[in-house]
Amino acid sequence: MFRRAWRHPLSFLLLALFAVAGCSSRDEQAQPLDSRPTVLTSFTVLADLARNVAGDRLQVRSIVKPGAEIHGYQPTPSDIERASSADLIIENGLGLELWFRRFTAAAGDVPTLTLSEGMQPLLITEDAYAGKPNPHAWMSPQRTMHYVDRLVDAFSDLDPAGATQFEANAAGYKTQLQQLDRDLRDALATIPSDRRLLVTCEGAFSYLTQDYGFEEAYLWPVNAESQVTPKRMARLITTVRERDIPTIYCETTVSDKAQREVAAAAGARFGGSFYVDSLSDPDGPAASLLELQRHNVSLIRTGLLEVQR
Repeated sequence: MFRRAWRHPLSFLLLALFAVAGCSSRDEQAQPLDSRPTVLTSFTVLADLARNVAGDRLQVRSIVKPGAEIHGYQPTPSDIERASSADLIIENGLGLELWFRRFTAAAGDVPTLTLSEGMQPLLITEDAYAGKPNPHAWMSPQRTMHYVDRLVDAFSDLDPAGATQFEANAAGYKTQLQQLDRDLRDALATIPSDRRLLVTCEGAFSYLTQDYGFEEAYLWPVNAESQVTPKRMARLITTVRERDIPTIYCETTVSDKAQREVAAAAGARFGGSFYVDSLSDPDGPAASLLELQRHNVSLIRTGLLEVQR
């Protein structure tokens, strides 16, 4: 009796587990396979651009998750596995993704697209990076339109039947970028000339500052380096003091500790963190590139226009 009573519950448990597994397997088989071409982008900002052009004709995913630092990202084996079955992999280029060539080599023979190709970039002018391209061209709405055009061409090659839809999606999105450009220009035009210096951790705002008549100062040229030397800190503190800049900033993908020290030493306010190399989570303030730009400009206006020294 004891042995039989012990074995029956176990048998029922095993049967139940097999039944659940069988249902799960049938459910998975019942799910229709997504036959759309798969596009992988190196980071979330490019995924947002790609989705706006692709609409519902392509699957678009980002390799790097929201909040991650893009420059020195270390791809995982699962990243490489996903890439090996992709139909197209997209990068920014201009030296942003230092890992990209090794990554695509490991993934195999997958077509790639460099969105900045054909663009005349701004050059970094300071430190060991002097003469190298500044990779953050998507921070200019005007430059972003070049990215959109490149996406249309690549997606039309990938899915010729969708070419007309890609062109229409791109035209609608470029209209939004043109409106964003006007809105940013109007918002930033109200900041007095003596405060038109944007102080950040990374020199990621060169394109935006050129478009809207600002200067920039920073702790390091690109996050790939992120070296806070005493000389750099002292130089930035002096700049903030001499220009009487009330507010300075950092970016979400790096530590703001050093920049807060600069603010304290210079008698300035730390005004918050910009989104640049990554979007926020979907419920955050920068869930798209358009929202990212508006969030950043709102911080700039608050810090440079409204704060009194």
